[in-house]
Amino acid sequence: MNTSGHAADAVRDDTAGLRLAPFRGLRYVPERVGSLAAVTSPPYDVVVRPDGLLHLESADPHNIVRLILPQAITAGTRHRKAAVTLDRWLADGVLAPDPEPALYVYEQNGDGILQRGIIGALELSTPDEGVVLPHEDVMPHVVEDRAALMRTTAANLEPLLLTYVGEDDDGADTVIERTVRREPLLSTTTEDGFQHRLWAVTDPADQATVAQELRRHQALIADGHHRWATYLRLREEHTAPGPWNYGLVLLIDTARYPLRVRAIHRLLNRLPVADALAALGDSFRVRRLERALPVALEALATAAAEGNAFLLAGDGAFHLLDRPDPTLLDRTIRADRPEAWRTLDATVLHSTLLDHVWHIPDAPEDIAYIHDTQAAVAQAERRGGTAVLMHPVREEVVRDLARQGVTMPRKSTSFGPKPATGLVLRSLALD
Repeated sequence: MNTSGHAADAVRDDTAGLRLAPFRGLRYVPERVGSLAAVTSPPYDVVVRPDGLLHLESADPHNIVRLILPQAITAGTRHRKAAVTLDRWLADGVLAPDPEPALYVYEQNGDGILQRGIIGALELSTPDEGVVLPHEDVMPHVVEDRAALMRTTAANLEPLLLTYVGEDDDGADTVIERTVRREPLLSTTTEDGFQHRLWAVTDPADQATVAQELRRHQALIADGHHRWATYLRLREEHTAPGPWNYGLVLLIDTARYPLRVRAIHRLLNRLPVADALAALGDSFRVRRLERALPVALEALATAAAEGNAFLLAGDGAFHLLDRPDPTLLDRTIRADRPEAWRTLDATVLHSTLLDHVWHIPDAPEDIAYIHDTQAAVAQAERRGGTAVLMHPVREEVVRDLARQGVTMPRKSTSFGPKPATGLVLRSLALD
Protein backbone atom coordinates (compact mmCIF):
# COMPACT_ATOMS: atom_id res chain seq x y z
CA MET A 1 0.00 0.00 0.00
CA ASN A 2 1.34 3.45 -0.81
CA THR A 3 1.84 5.91 2.00
CA SER A 4 0.11 8.88 0.44
CA GLY A 5 -2.62 8.60 3.08
CA HIS A 6 -0.40 9.60 6.02
CA ALA A 7 -2.10 12.92 6.59
CA ALA A 8 -5.56 11.38 6.43
CA ASP A 9 -4.55 8.56 8.74
CA ALA A 10 -3.23 10.86 11.45
CA VAL A 11 -5.66 12.40 13.92
CA ARG A 12 -5.64 16.15 14.40
CA ASP A 13 -5.20 15.93 18.18
CA ASP A 14 -2.52 13.46 19.27
CA THR A 15 -4.34 12.96 22.57
CA ALA A 16 -7.42 11.64 20.73
CA GLY A 17 -5.91 8.80 18.71
CA LEU A 18 -5.18 5.17 19.50
CA ARG A 19 -4.57 4.40 23.18
CA LEU A 20 -2.76 1.11 23.57
CA ALA A 21 -2.04 -0.28 27.04
CA PRO A 22 0.11 -3.21 28.22
CA PHE A 23 -1.54 -6.23 29.83
CA ARG A 24 -0.53 -9.51 31.46
CA GLY A 25 -0.87 -11.99 28.65
CA LEU A 26 -2.14 -15.51 29.19
CA ARG A 27 0.03 -17.95 27.28
CA TYR A 28 0.33 -21.71 26.89
CA VAL A 29 3.02 -23.34 29.01
CA PRO A 30 5.08 -25.24 26.39
CA GLU A 31 5.83 -28.16 28.72
CA ARG A 32 2.11 -28.82 29.21
CA VAL A 33 1.11 -29.12 25.53
CA GLY A 34 2.26 -31.25 22.61
CA SER A 35 3.52 -28.22 20.68
CA LEU A 36 2.57 -24.57 20.36
CA ALA A 37 1.64 -25.13 16.72
CA ALA A 38 -0.79 -27.90 17.73
CA VAL A 39 -2.75 -25.64 20.11
CA THR A 40 -3.16 -22.66 17.76
CA SER A 41 -6.01 -22.02 15.35
CA PRO A 42 -7.06 -19.53 12.69
CA PRO A 43 -9.61 -16.93 13.90
CA TYR A 44 -12.99 -18.42 14.83
CA ASP A 45 -14.73 -17.33 11.61
CA VAL A 46 -12.03 -18.79 9.34
CA VAL A 47 -12.29 -22.33 10.68
CA VAL A 48 -14.18 -24.33 8.05
CA ARG A 49 -16.80 -26.38 9.84
CA PRO A 50 -17.02 -29.23 10.49
CA ASP A 51 -13.83 -30.63 8.93
CA GLY A 52 -11.49 -27.90 10.10
CA LEU A 53 -12.92 -27.88 13.60
CA LEU A 54 -12.51 -31.64 14.04
CA HIS A 55 -8.97 -31.47 12.67
CA LEU A 56 -7.99 -28.79 15.19
CA GLU A 57 -9.71 -30.53 18.11
CA SER A 58 -7.79 -33.70 17.35
CA ALA A 59 -4.43 -31.89 16.96
CA ASP A 60 -4.11 -31.45 20.74
CA PRO A 61 -6.59 -31.81 23.64
CA HIS A 62 -5.79 -28.22 24.58
CA ASN A 63 -6.28 -26.64 21.16
CA ILE A 64 -7.67 -23.11 21.43
CA VAL A 65 -10.77 -24.01 19.36
CA ARG A 66 -12.15 -25.59 22.54
CA LEU A 67 -12.40 -22.02 23.85
CA ILE A 68 -13.28 -20.00 20.73
CA LEU A 69 -15.65 -22.60 19.20
CA PRO A 70 -16.87 -24.77 22.09
CA GLN A 71 -19.22 -27.58 21.05
CA ALA A 72 -22.50 -28.29 22.85
CA ILE A 73 -26.20 -28.51 22.04
CA THR A 74 -27.26 -25.05 23.25
CA ALA A 75 -25.50 -21.70 23.07
CA GLY A 76 -25.56 -21.23 26.84
CA THR A 77 -24.03 -24.64 27.38
CA ARG A 78 -21.32 -23.92 24.82
CA HIS A 79 -20.29 -20.70 26.51
CA ARG A 80 -20.28 -22.22 30.00
CA LYS A 81 -18.23 -25.12 28.66
CA ALA A 82 -15.61 -22.66 27.35
CA ALA A 83 -15.47 -20.88 30.72
CA VAL A 84 -15.06 -24.15 32.62
CA THR A 85 -12.35 -25.28 30.19
CA LEU A 86 -10.48 -21.99 30.57
CA ASP A 87 -10.62 -22.20 34.36
CA ARG A 88 -9.43 -25.81 34.30
CA TRP A 89 -6.49 -25.04 32.01
CA LEU A 90 -5.45 -22.20 34.31
CA ALA A 91 -5.73 -24.40 37.39
CA ASP A 92 -3.78 -27.20 35.69
CA GLY A 93 -1.03 -24.87 34.51
CA VAL A 94 -1.76 -25.38 30.82
CA LEU A 95 -2.19 -21.60 30.54
CA ALA A 96 -0.37 -19.14 32.78
CA PRO A 97 -0.22 -15.35 33.02
CA ASP A 98 3.00 -13.53 32.26
CA PRO A 99 4.63 -12.00 35.37
CA GLU A 100 4.25 -8.34 34.39
CA PRO A 101 2.18 -6.23 31.97
CA ALA A 102 3.61 -6.11 28.47
CA LEU A 103 2.99 -5.06 24.92
CA TYR A 104 3.81 -7.91 22.56
CA VAL A 105 5.69 -7.69 19.29
CA TYR A 106 4.31 -10.32 16.94
CA GLU A 107 5.95 -11.51 13.73
CA GLN A 108 4.56 -13.75 10.97
CA ASN A 109 6.79 -14.98 8.17
CA GLY A 110 5.71 -17.20 5.29
CA ASP A 111 4.37 -17.38 1.73
CA GLY A 112 6.59 -14.45 0.77
CA ILE A 113 5.19 -12.24 3.55
CA LEU A 114 6.98 -10.74 6.54
CA GLN A 115 4.56 -9.02 8.89
CA ARG A 116 5.29 -7.39 12.24
CA GLY A 117 3.00 -5.57 14.62
CA ILE A 118 2.14 -4.88 18.25
CA ILE A 119 -0.43 -6.68 20.39
CA GLY A 120 -1.94 -4.76 23.28
CA ALA A 121 -5.15 -3.72 25.03
CA LEU A 122 -6.71 -0.88 23.04
CA GLU A 123 -9.06 1.65 24.61
CA LEU A 124 -12.45 1.29 22.92
CA SER A 125 -14.10 4.02 20.88
CA THR A 126 -17.25 4.33 18.81
CA PRO A 127 -17.09 4.84 15.02
CA ASP A 128 -18.24 8.46 15.27
CA GLU A 129 -15.13 9.26 17.32
CA GLY A 130 -13.04 8.56 14.20
CA VAL A 131 -10.29 6.63 15.99
CA VAL A 132 -11.08 3.04 15.00
CA LEU A 133 -12.82 2.85 11.64
CA PRO A 134 -15.04 -0.10 10.73
CA HIS A 135 -15.60 -0.80 7.06
CA GLU A 136 -18.19 -3.60 7.17
CA ASP A 137 -21.63 -4.14 8.62
CA VAL A 138 -22.06 -6.87 11.22
CA MET A 139 -24.58 -9.67 11.77
CA PRO A 140 -26.43 -9.23 15.09
CA HIS A 141 -26.62 -12.94 15.87
CA VAL A 142 -22.84 -13.28 15.57
CA VAL A 143 -22.25 -10.30 17.86
CA GLU A 144 -24.65 -11.80 20.40
CA ASP A 145 -22.85 -15.14 20.31
CA ARG A 146 -19.39 -13.58 20.67
CA ALA A 147 -20.66 -11.31 23.46
CA ALA A 148 -22.08 -14.25 25.40
CA LEU A 149 -18.81 -16.17 25.03
CA MET A 150 -16.69 -13.19 26.08
CA ARG A 151 -19.03 -12.33 28.95
CA THR A 152 -18.97 -15.89 30.29
CA THR A 153 -15.21 -16.43 29.98
CA ALA A 154 -14.29 -12.83 30.99
CA ALA A 155 -11.50 -13.04 28.44
CA ASN A 156 -10.42 -11.74 25.05
CA LEU A 157 -9.49 -15.03 23.42
CA GLU A 158 -8.09 -13.73 20.11
CA PRO A 159 -6.81 -10.35 18.90
CA LEU A 160 -8.54 -8.25 16.27
CA LEU A 161 -6.41 -7.22 13.29
CA LEU A 162 -6.20 -3.42 12.94
CA THR A 163 -4.07 -1.41 10.51
CA TYR A 164 -2.68 2.10 10.55
CA VAL A 165 -0.34 4.02 8.26
CA GLY A 166 2.89 4.93 10.01
CA GLU A 167 5.37 7.66 9.15
CA ASP A 168 9.09 7.73 8.45
CA ASP A 169 10.11 8.75 11.99
CA ASP A 170 7.86 6.17 13.64
CA GLY A 171 8.86 5.51 17.25
CA ALA A 172 6.76 2.33 17.42
CA ASP A 173 8.64 0.87 14.46
CA THR A 174 11.95 1.65 16.18
CA VAL A 175 10.83 -0.33 19.23
CA ILE A 176 9.66 -3.22 17.06
CA GLU A 177 12.91 -3.44 15.09
CA ARG A 178 15.01 -3.30 18.25
CA THR A 179 12.84 -5.92 19.95
CA VAL A 180 13.03 -8.53 17.18
CA ARG A 181 16.81 -8.70 17.57
CA ARG A 182 16.27 -10.33 20.97
CA GLU A 183 15.44 -13.95 21.72
CA PRO A 184 11.64 -14.39 21.38
CA LEU A 185 9.29 -15.64 24.08
CA LEU A 186 8.07 -18.25 21.64
CA SER A 187 8.65 -19.42 18.10
CA THR A 188 6.55 -21.95 16.22
CA THR A 189 5.65 -22.90 12.67
CA THR A 190 2.01 -23.75 11.93
CA GLU A 191 0.91 -26.28 9.34
CA ASP A 192 0.30 -23.56 6.74
CA GLY A 193 4.08 -22.96 6.73
CA PHE A 194 3.99 -19.63 8.58
CA GLN A 195 6.54 -19.04 11.32
CA HIS A 196 5.19 -17.13 14.34
CA ARG A 197 7.39 -15.35 16.88
CA LEU A 198 6.39 -13.31 19.93
CA TRP A 199 8.34 -10.95 22.19
CA ALA A 200 7.28 -9.11 25.35
CA VAL A 201 7.97 -5.36 25.60
CA THR A 202 8.09 -4.68 29.34
CA ASP A 203 10.39 -1.65 29.50
CA PRO A 204 8.26 1.37 30.55
CA ALA A 205 10.18 3.70 28.25
CA ASP A 206 9.55 1.49 25.21
CA GLN A 207 5.90 1.13 26.14
CA ALA A 208 5.61 4.91 26.44
CA THR A 209 7.26 5.39 23.02
CA VAL A 210 4.80 3.04 21.36
CA ALA A 211 1.83 4.62 23.12
CA GLN A 212 2.91 8.14 22.19
CA GLU A 213 3.33 7.22 18.52
CA LEU A 214 -0.02 5.46 18.25
CA ARG A 215 -1.89 8.41 19.77
CA ARG A 216 -1.12 10.23 16.50
CA HIS A 217 -3.07 7.72 14.42
CA GLN A 218 -6.44 6.22 13.64
CA ALA A 219 -6.85 2.57 12.66
CA LEU A 220 -8.90 0.56 10.20
CA ILE A 221 -10.50 -2.69 11.34
CA ALA A 222 -9.00 -5.17 8.91
CA ASP A 223 -10.41 -8.28 10.58
CA GLY A 224 -12.70 -8.57 13.60
CA HIS A 225 -15.73 -6.31 13.08
CA HIS A 226 -17.97 -8.63 15.08
CA ARG A 227 -15.51 -8.81 17.95
CA TRP A 228 -15.10 -5.02 17.98
CA ALA A 229 -18.90 -4.65 18.10
CA THR A 230 -18.82 -7.20 20.92
CA TYR A 231 -16.24 -5.16 22.83
CA LEU A 232 -18.46 -2.08 22.54
CA ARG A 233 -21.58 -3.96 23.65
CA LEU A 234 -19.84 -5.35 26.72
CA ARG A 235 -18.41 -1.94 27.58
CA GLU A 236 -21.98 -0.64 27.74
CA GLU A 237 -22.76 -3.36 30.29
CA HIS A 238 -19.83 -2.32 32.50
CA THR A 239 -20.23 1.41 32.98
CA ALA A 240 -17.44 1.83 35.55
CA PRO A 241 -13.94 2.43 34.15
CA GLY A 242 -11.99 -0.78 34.02
CA PRO A 243 -10.82 -3.69 31.86
CA TRP A 244 -14.05 -3.81 29.80
CA ASN A 245 -13.08 -0.42 28.36
CA TYR A 246 -10.27 -2.15 26.45
CA GLY A 247 -10.03 -4.91 23.88
CA LEU A 248 -7.24 -7.17 22.61
CA VAL A 249 -5.86 -6.08 19.22
CA LEU A 250 -2.93 -6.54 16.86
CA LEU A 251 -1.88 -3.27 15.20
CA ILE A 252 -0.02 -3.45 11.88
CA ASP A 253 1.61 -0.49 10.13
CA THR A 254 0.67 -1.21 6.51
CA ALA A 255 3.07 1.42 5.20
CA ARG A 256 5.83 -1.00 6.24
CA TYR A 257 3.98 -4.31 6.17
CA PRO A 258 1.18 -4.27 3.56
CA LEU A 259 -1.55 -6.83 4.10
CA ARG A 260 -3.07 -9.02 1.43
CA VAL A 261 -6.75 -8.53 0.73
CA ARG A 262 -8.75 -11.59 -0.28
CA ALA A 263 -12.43 -12.11 -0.94
CA ILE A 264 -14.91 -13.93 1.29
CA HIS A 265 -17.16 -16.23 -0.72
CA ARG A 266 -20.86 -16.97 -0.22
CA LEU A 267 -22.44 -20.41 -0.02
CA LEU A 268 -26.16 -20.37 -0.80
CA ASN A 269 -27.26 -23.53 0.94
CA ARG A 270 -30.79 -23.79 -0.48
CA LEU A 271 -30.28 -22.53 -4.03
CA PRO A 272 -29.11 -25.07 -6.65
CA VAL A 273 -26.94 -23.68 -9.43
CA ALA A 274 -29.55 -24.52 -12.08
CA ASP A 275 -32.16 -22.45 -10.25
CA ALA A 276 -29.72 -19.58 -9.74
CA LEU A 277 -28.93 -19.48 -13.45
CA ALA A 278 -32.57 -19.77 -14.50
CA ALA A 279 -33.56 -16.81 -12.32
CA LEU A 280 -30.98 -14.53 -13.93
CA GLY A 281 -32.75 -14.16 -17.25
CA ASP A 282 -30.96 -11.46 -19.22
CA SER A 283 -29.82 -9.52 -16.15
CA PHE A 284 -26.19 -10.71 -16.47
CA ARG A 285 -24.05 -12.18 -19.20
CA VAL A 286 -23.41 -15.83 -18.29
CA ARG A 287 -20.55 -17.98 -19.62
CA ARG A 288 -19.83 -21.59 -18.73
CA LEU A 289 -16.12 -22.19 -18.11
CA GLU A 290 -13.98 -25.32 -18.17
CA ARG A 291 -13.71 -27.16 -14.88
CA ALA A 292 -10.36 -25.89 -13.57
CA LEU A 293 -10.53 -23.58 -10.57
CA PRO A 294 -7.32 -21.59 -11.24
CA VAL A 295 -8.38 -20.89 -14.82
CA ALA A 296 -11.87 -19.90 -13.72
CA LEU A 297 -10.47 -17.52 -11.10
CA GLU A 298 -8.25 -15.91 -13.73
CA ALA A 299 -11.32 -15.34 -15.89
CA LEU A 300 -13.09 -13.83 -12.88
CA ALA A 301 -10.18 -11.45 -12.25
CA THR A 302 -10.17 -10.34 -15.89
CA ALA A 303 -13.92 -9.70 -15.88
CA ALA A 304 -13.78 -7.93 -12.48
CA ALA A 305 -11.22 -5.46 -13.86
CA GLU A 306 -13.95 -4.18 -16.20
CA GLY A 307 -16.95 -4.24 -13.87
CA ASN A 308 -18.98 -6.40 -11.51
CA ALA A 309 -18.34 -10.12 -11.93
CA PHE A 310 -19.05 -13.33 -10.00
CA LEU A 311 -18.28 -17.01 -10.40
CA LEU A 312 -20.99 -19.58 -9.59
CA ALA A 313 -20.04 -23.16 -8.70
CA GLY A 314 -21.67 -26.24 -7.22
CA ASP A 315 -22.84 -28.30 -10.20
CA GLY A 316 -19.45 -29.56 -11.37
CA ALA A 317 -18.77 -26.52 -13.57
CA PHE A 318 -18.06 -22.81 -13.26
CA HIS A 319 -20.35 -20.07 -14.56
CA LEU A 320 -19.00 -16.53 -14.99
CA LEU A 321 -21.50 -13.74 -14.43
CA ASP A 322 -20.56 -10.25 -15.65
CA ARG A 323 -21.94 -7.19 -17.49
CA PRO A 324 -25.01 -6.66 -15.30
CA ASP A 325 -27.97 -4.78 -16.76
CA PRO A 326 -27.42 -1.10 -15.80
CA THR A 327 -31.15 -0.46 -15.43
CA LEU A 328 -31.41 -3.35 -12.97
CA LEU A 329 -28.55 -1.90 -10.92
CA ASP A 330 -30.15 1.56 -10.91
CA ARG A 331 -33.42 0.03 -9.71
CA THR A 332 -31.98 -2.16 -6.95
CA ILE A 333 -29.01 -0.25 -5.48
CA ARG A 334 -29.35 2.69 -3.11
CA ALA A 335 -28.65 6.05 -4.71
CA ASP A 336 -27.68 7.82 -1.46
CA ARG A 337 -24.24 6.21 -1.20
CA PRO A 338 -20.90 7.07 -2.86
CA GLU A 339 -20.23 5.65 -6.29
CA ALA A 340 -17.40 3.53 -4.88
CA TRP A 341 -19.94 1.80 -2.62
CA ARG A 342 -22.59 1.44 -5.32
CA THR A 343 -20.17 -0.35 -7.64
CA LEU A 344 -18.74 -2.81 -5.09
CA ASP A 345 -19.23 -6.45 -6.05
CA ALA A 346 -20.55 -7.12 -2.55
CA THR A 347 -23.13 -4.35 -2.94
CA VAL A 348 -24.31 -5.71 -6.29
CA LEU A 349 -24.40 -9.25 -4.92
CA HIS A 350 -26.48 -8.42 -1.84
CA SER A 351 -28.67 -5.60 -3.19
CA THR A 352 -29.30 -6.94 -6.68
CA LEU A 353 -28.73 -10.69 -6.82
CA LEU A 354 -29.59 -11.90 -3.32
CA ASP A 355 -32.39 -9.45 -2.54
CA HIS A 356 -34.09 -8.95 -5.92
CA VAL A 357 -33.12 -11.77 -8.28
CA TRP A 358 -32.75 -14.80 -6.02
CA HIS A 359 -34.77 -13.59 -2.99
CA ILE A 360 -32.32 -15.14 -0.52
CA PRO A 361 -32.63 -13.89 3.08
CA ASP A 362 -29.34 -13.06 4.80
CA ALA A 363 -29.80 -15.72 7.47
CA PRO A 364 -27.29 -18.36 8.65
CA GLU A 365 -29.40 -21.24 7.32
CA ASP A 366 -29.46 -19.67 3.85
CA ILE A 367 -26.01 -18.09 3.49
CA ALA A 368 -22.65 -19.22 4.80
CA TYR A 369 -19.52 -17.07 4.49
CA ILE A 370 -16.40 -19.05 3.57
CA HIS A 371 -12.85 -17.74 3.19
CA ASP A 372 -11.32 -20.75 1.43
CA THR A 373 -12.20 -20.96 -2.28
CA GLN A 374 -11.84 -24.71 -2.68
CA ALA A 375 -13.85 -25.31 0.50
CA ALA A 376 -16.67 -23.12 -0.80
CA VAL A 377 -16.84 -25.09 -4.05
CA ALA A 378 -16.63 -28.45 -2.30
CA GLN A 379 -19.38 -27.60 0.19
CA ALA A 380 -21.66 -26.29 -2.56
CA GLU A 381 -21.26 -29.54 -4.49
CA ARG A 382 -21.82 -31.64 -1.39
CA ARG A 383 -24.96 -29.75 -0.35
CA GLY A 384 -26.42 -29.15 -3.78
CA GLY A 385 -26.19 -25.39 -3.27
CA THR A 386 -24.44 -22.54 -5.05
CA ALA A 387 -21.05 -21.08 -4.22
CA VAL A 388 -20.70 -17.45 -5.26
CA LEU A 389 -16.97 -16.80 -5.65
CA MET A 390 -15.91 -13.18 -5.27
CA HIS A 391 -12.96 -11.10 -6.46
CA PRO A 392 -11.17 -9.09 -3.70
CA VAL A 393 -11.63 -5.35 -3.36
CA ARG A 394 -8.59 -3.06 -3.21
CA GLU A 395 -7.44 -1.88 0.24
CA GLU A 396 -7.45 1.79 -0.75
CA VAL A 397 -11.17 1.53 -1.60
CA VAL A 398 -11.84 -0.01 1.81
CA ARG A 399 -9.95 2.69 3.69
CA ASP A 400 -11.47 5.48 1.60
CA LEU A 401 -15.02 4.39 2.35
CA ALA A 402 -14.22 3.88 6.03
CA ARG A 403 -12.93 7.45 6.30
CA GLN A 404 -16.21 8.65 4.82
CA GLY A 405 -18.09 6.69 7.48
CA VAL A 406 -19.57 4.35 4.87
CA THR A 407 -19.67 0.66 5.76
CA MET A 408 -19.48 -2.09 3.16
CA PRO A 409 -21.80 -5.12 3.12
CA ARG A 410 -20.81 -7.65 5.78
CA LYS A 411 -17.97 -10.03 5.02
CA SER A 412 -16.78 -7.98 2.02
CA THR A 413 -13.06 -8.47 2.62
CA SER A 414 -10.53 -10.80 4.18
CA PHE A 415 -7.28 -9.12 5.17
CA GLY A 416 -4.30 -11.28 5.94
CA PRO A 417 -2.24 -12.88 7.08
CA LYS A 418 -4.41 -13.03 10.17
CA PRO A 419 -2.87 -13.52 13.62
CA ALA A 420 -2.82 -17.08 14.90
CA THR A 421 -5.27 -17.58 17.75
CA GLY A 422 -3.79 -19.04 20.93
CA LEU A 423 -0.39 -17.37 21.13
CA VAL A 424 -1.49 -14.77 23.70
CA LEU A 425 -4.88 -14.26 25.42
CA ARG A 426 -6.15 -11.50 27.70
CA SER A 427 -7.97 -12.27 30.94
CA LEU A 428 -10.05 -9.34 32.14
CA ALA A 429 -9.66 -10.62 35.69
CA LEU A 430 -5.94 -9.81 35.54
CA ASP A 431 -6.29 -6.18 34.39
